[in-house]
Amino acid sequence: MSRFLNLSAPAILLASAFGADGPLSEAQTPAGRAPEVCQAAAVLRNGFTLQYLRREVAGPATRLWLCGDAGAGYAEIFSEQIDRFEESRSAGPLAPAAPASVPEASASGALPVADPFQNLIASAASRYQIDPDFVTSVVKAESGFNSTAVSPKGAQGLMQLMPETAAKLGVENVLDPATNLGAGTKYLRQLLDQFDGDSVKALAAYNAGPQRVEQYGGVPPYRGTRDYVTRIIDDYNRKKLQQQTHSPAAPPGQ
Repeated sequence: MSRFLNLSAPAILLASAFGADGPLSEAQTPAGRAPEVCQAAAVLRNGFTLQYLRREVAGPATRLWLCGDAGAGYAEIFSEQIDRFEESRSAGPLAPAAPASVPEASASGALPVADPFQNLIASAASRYQIDPDFVTSVVKAESGFNSTAVSPKGAQGLMQLMPETAAKLGVENVLDPATNLGAGTKYLRQLLDQFDGDSVKALAAYNAGPQRVEQYGGVPPYRGTRDYVTRIIDDYNRKKLQQQTHSPAAPPGQ
């Protein structure tokens, strides 16, 4: 059996799109009416989180109208798979989540982007049998794709390896992108195996340490860790939803 990590199937059952009854974009918003913003999040029983504009019941499913950066339209999820709904902490539009350590701007003032590292991420993900989109979401949260990022606690590089973790993994040049991604993905694979493929616990362990996850029997009650886990799974889930939305329909009979 393959250990390749696939997180999307249990969470998103149907991505529907995307006709005239979808939420208005900012350009379509009538004069005098403020654009819609994310009001809440649905927390699923498997640990996934989906932020949404509004919700409605559709038979045995709950229809969640998605936020603007996830694409116009909605996702339908069996209501029994939703653990709870949470109100957004902010009354305004959701801004991109800040990475664990803030990346420095380049000389031009622009932040680094993911593209230069996609091949390296894909290679490391394939080697350790993890969905590359999942690794990309971790890198985004950890460093914002800044290969020279160093946190106040000493975590370094794209996957913010702590010195002791890097040493255990045999890393010599922790700021080398390929080395950092390879070691960080290997460590993530080890955590997934340690926690029986539970991505939520593995992410919590990556952030707070496996001993804390063992201590609390799950995600530790640290707001920073909980936000970190939610941020990564939400980003990953949105990627998968967008891929399903934009994938071409199979020809009839197939």
